Amino acid sequence: MPFGKEPYLVSSFWIEVQGVIIAAFTDCAGLSITTEVLEYAEGGRNDLVYKLPVRTKFSNITLKRGWTTSHDLWGWYQEVVNGRITPRDCSIVMCAAHGENPATETGRINVFQAYPISWQGSGLTADSSSMAVESVELAHMGFQPG
Repeated sequence: MPFGKEPYLVSSFWIEVQGVIIAAFTDCAGLSITTEVLEYAEGGRNDLVYKLPVRTKFSNITLKRGWTTSHDLWGWYQEVVNGRITPRDCSIVMCAAHGENPATETGRINVFQAYPISWQGSGLTADSSSMAVESVELAHMGFQPG
């Protein structure tokens, strides 16, 4: 590709919390940033409206994974339920494509001061063969590529 590196694949990633890998997730959503804009029409200028940046908002991040015997996500959320909010820096680490060495890091998004605000378990159905999934939603103070 003459214009730079090939784009990252979205199928392989894991999560680090304060430098420790805690889980491989199957889905990560909510990596978005929006800047509010205040429109200001100056008196006597009918040919334009100024657009002034006001504040930037980061959406919550939702992570999903197959339900496991590990209770680390539940424990972290239970601390919030009990009033002990412990924000933690996290990284969403993208790794090599399938067939290559999956432990090879190819990209990273650093998330600052994250803490869980929602935990959801999977619906259970006796006649289904689908995987049970747990999800956690994280509020945070922003992110940036690392």
